[in-house]
Amino acid sequence: MRYLCGRMKTMTDIFAELGRRMCLLTPDSEIVTRACAANEWFTPDDVCRAVRALADDMLQRETLAEWMALYPALPVRQPRRVLVVMAGNIPLVGFFDLLCVCMSGHACAVKPSSKDAVLMDYVVSELHDIEPSMPVGYHDGGRVDAVIATGSDNANRYFRANFAGVPSLLRGSRHSVAVLSGDETPEEMRALGRDVFAYSGLGCRNVSLIFAPRGVDVDIRCGGAVNPKYLNNYVQTRAVLAMRGIPFRDAGCAVLVDESDFPLELSRINIARYDSMSEVGEWLAAHDGELQCVVSRCVDHSRRVEFGRAQHPTLADYADDVDTMRFLSEIAGKE
Repeated sequence: MRYLCGRMKTMTDIFAELGRRMCLLTPDSEIVTRACAANEWFTPDDVCRAVRALADDMLQRETLAEWMALYPALPVRQPRRVLVVMAGNIPLVGFFDLLCVCMSGHACAVKPSSKDAVLMDYVVSELHDIEPSMPVGYHDGGRVDAVIATGSDNANRYFRANFAGVPSLLRGSRHSVAVLSGDETPEEMRALGRDVFAYSGLGCRNVSLIFAPRGVDVDIRCGGAVNPKYLNNYVQTRAVLAMRGIPFRDAGCAVLVDESDFPLELSRINIARYDSMSEVGEWLAAHDGELQCVVSRCVDHSRRVEFGRAQHPTLADYADDVDTMRFLSEIAGKE
């Protein structure tokens, strides 16, 4: 889909320009300050980390062009109105769905989370400043032709009931794991710390369960400033485990517990011990529907990422391993 604005402007032009503008944001920028005031779980460093990841990993002109070349049927000839219901657990977590809808040629009706409304307002405003005819706006409750929604499992039941009969791509709760071989370098372990603690561990791509060979020490550290709300959670979790007599190791800003399941507490990291890699493979296969990504260099998995890259998804790293662009391509011909 092309738009005239002094010269021929493509969606690639528009989003590449958005990426350039996003790179200008700094921790003391007014928009960053307002976003953190509206959501105390956001920190200036986290907001800038998210902005920079999007700008560097998704909004480069060549990157966008290569991505779109994989979908020769896009942009669609018959644009639809697609509702995007966004989560707000980490800064700009719903941006990629907006990008997909617009790049595929559809009109995007945004329903941002109240937790991330400031940053999404910024994105929508910048897009309209770059191209006034940009087909992005806020959902007004009117009819939509398709829905992309991210939320809790309970929220998904609500979406299914309220949008019955409408093509829908619904995402629920997911978790991420790391698999260690035991010979990781200090640099890799520091990078794993970022995979665990970035955004106070609130993202579905944050590692909360680590597989390690039996007898191998797992030294995972925060390595940076800790959000006060996260620190309070850590202090409370540590106290509860001590009161219950559950053994744990104190990592300074998280507790490590030997258990092979996803932890419920935000500041708790579970360590699953294994004797053979086949055990890990069987566990990953059995829990595939719960996994978002796997941080490792010693396992083969469709959603494997390198250490330190969990919170740097590329355009090809679709949430829940479901191709969003293919979904958007398929709804074009549906009435």
